[in-house]
Amino acid sequence: MEPYITCEELTLGYDRIPVASGIGFTVSRGDYLCIIGENGSGKTTLLKTILGIIPPLSGRIIRSSAYTGIGYLPQQTDIQRDFPASAYEIVISGFEKKKGLRPFYNAGEKAQALAEMERLGITQLKDRSYSELSGGQQQRVLLARALCASANILLMDEPTTGLDPQTTADLYELILRLNKEGMAIIMISHDLHSAMKYATHILSFDEPVFYGTKKAFAERGKQAHE
Repeated sequence: MEPYITCEELTLGYDRIPVASGIGFTVSRGDYLCIIGENGSGKTTLLKTILGIIPPLSGRIIRSSAYTGIGYLPQQTDIQRDFPASAYEIVISGFEKKKGLRPFYNAGEKAQALAEMERLGITQLKDRSYSELSGGQQQRVLLARALCASANILLMDEPTTGLDPQTTADLYELILRLNKEGMAIIMISHDLHSAMKYATHILSFDEPVFYGTKKAFAERGKQAHE
């Protein structure tokens, strides 16, 4: 099976100043990749590079013919939490890039937006104001939006930040279900315990940079403490 994304020997940074180097990994159907590391180690720079916001200083990112784009679930700011729109309007905006210059969303996009809300159990929130929803409900709305944007890869930046323990557990289980259905997950996380519970692969920015299965990552940790 050809990977959706292959990253080869990436050096990441800004204005020719490297932040991290030697980054290489693949993401295929059903993969669940957790990216971990200290603040300032390069995780956010990698996120921007994967999204195409900034180019790598060196190395390359190869996207296969099966790649359909990335659904992105960002960290929310207080301003975004108060966005004056309905839940449905937020979800269907995931098609904004695909809509292009068309003035309106088409029937297929409207139907899929509703289907993704049904998939995530938030159909009843369709006409509710996004700003009035709980943190967990807002994350499900944003997740449905991301699913509209991409059929095969979700990129998430600390998706459980600010959520209570039960809501966090529920969101992790929902993400795992999507992963089991074939969705590839790329998640930036500070939660090593959950990363080891849910991920199939780990990319660690702590020196030296590591990429491999979570089993190999655990073995590496054991060896480091022997």
